[in-house]
Amino acid sequence: MRCPECDATENRVVDTRSSRGGRAVRRRRECTVCGARFTTYEYVEERPLQVLKRSGAVEEFDRAKLLGSIKIACAKRPISLSEMERVVDEVEDELSKDAGVETPSIRLGALVMERLRPLDRVAYVRFASVYRNFQDAGEFQDFVDEMAAAQEREELRRNQVELPL
Repeated sequence: MRCPECDATENRVVDTRSSRGGRAVRRRRECTVCGARFTTYEYVEERPLQVLKRSGAVEEFDRAKLLGSIKIACAKRPISLSEMERVVDEVEDELSKDAGVETPSIRLGALVMERLRPLDRVAYVRFASVYRNFQDAGEFQDFVDEMAAAQEREELRRNQVELPL
């Protein structure tokens, strides 16, 4: 490792920790020449995750792109960046189970929606509006009505009192 301050290669590891759910190793280093401290991350080199787009094109999975789309859906909502990154981590973990297999973008979107729904309903609807590619306001209204009905059923189920025998 080269020191980002003086470009020297002599350094020592001060601290080592597991990071990103065990998928990376974070090392805190100290340059023995200038004394500067810096952090490095080591990742296991895996087979790249491939995403099969609706158009039929195949793309390499881009974590930053997914995080960006989640950030857009969560804009001006009370959701922290760490929660958004956790969603991306969970989706990436799920996709990595099928490494080497092209994952349809539909599945990718479904995994994100599955995790956004309990986190924030508005972010969920925003993401779904892009993911489901609604063609008109009627389709979008049907989706929102369906969500409201599901929430109502859940409330009834939660508040239902059991009758004595």
